Amino acid sequence: MRAVIQRVTNASVMVDGKTIGRIEKGLLILLGAGTNDSEKDAKKLADKILGLRIFSDENDKINLSLKDVDGEVLIVSQFTLYADCRKGNRPNFINACEPNKANRLYEYFISLFESKVKNVQKGQFGADMKVQLLNDGPFTIFLDCNGGIIS
Repeated sequence: MRAVIQRVTNASVMVDGKTIGRIEKGLLILLGAGTNDSEKDAKKLADKILGLRIFSDENDKINLSLKDVDGEVLIVSQFTLYADCRKGNRPNFINACEPNKANRLYEYFISLFESKVKNVQKGQFGADMKVQLLNDGPFTIFLDCNGGIIS
């Protein structure tokens, strides 16, 4: 699985002109699932994100996790994280997970946050979404969980 994590002051996602998810201080997570990904990968990635110390403490040191700052989470599915642009100019998505399995992994990933974060919002799988955010920092991290190893 792959995730782009952005520390945000606020973020929201809209479908058909209607806001379906909105958060204040926390993390916007863009999540993609690959053909070989499993629940084990989703759990490993979620645990890593929950433990990331990417928020500032009272001394302005990046030393606090999402839980430490009582942050919120907006999780948006994004299969385009598996774009392969090595050949030509048109991205190839052959390594992206098929939709039914990807949706199951997406929902499972969300459930891993729901028991640990006070406000978890989500996008609509497979929809044309409009995402707005105010990136705090800016602070953006890309994580790739390949066979349980996160890089």
